[in-house]
Amino acid sequence: MPLRTTKHWFGVVLDAPDASALAHFYERLLGWTLYTDTPGWATLAPSETHGYNLSFQTEPNYVRPVWPSEPGRPIMMLHLDLEVDDLEAAVAFAVEVGAELAAFQPQDGVRVLLDPAGHPFCLYVDGSD
Repeated sequence: MPLRTTKHWFGVVLDAPDASALAHFYERLLGWTLYTDTPGWATLAPSETHGYNLSFQTEPNYVRPVWPSEPGRPIMMLHLDLEVDDLEAAVAFAVEVGAELAAFQPQDGVRVLLDPAGHPFCLYVDGSD
């Protein structure tokens, strides 16, 4: 039987060396509202009523993942896929607010970027491979 709840809520939590700093990066990138901002935990969402959010937890032992993966090195555990209207403009904006374009790009219609903590995330236009 699936989990049952009276609330419809979904969230993803990313570990980081500084939860607040990474939350502020995603606040700039996504234009979402920051609802919780403490040294150990931060949460942002598009609104209070959307039912999903992105949270960040300070992890003192955080080790930046390597992209693409390499044997014996920390690998990403997940990545975010963000659909955009204009890939070139979105990449430029992401870099402007603090992202880094990854050196390895495995697909033509998708761009892999790294957030300030090294988490890969992908920007794509609908219909991209």
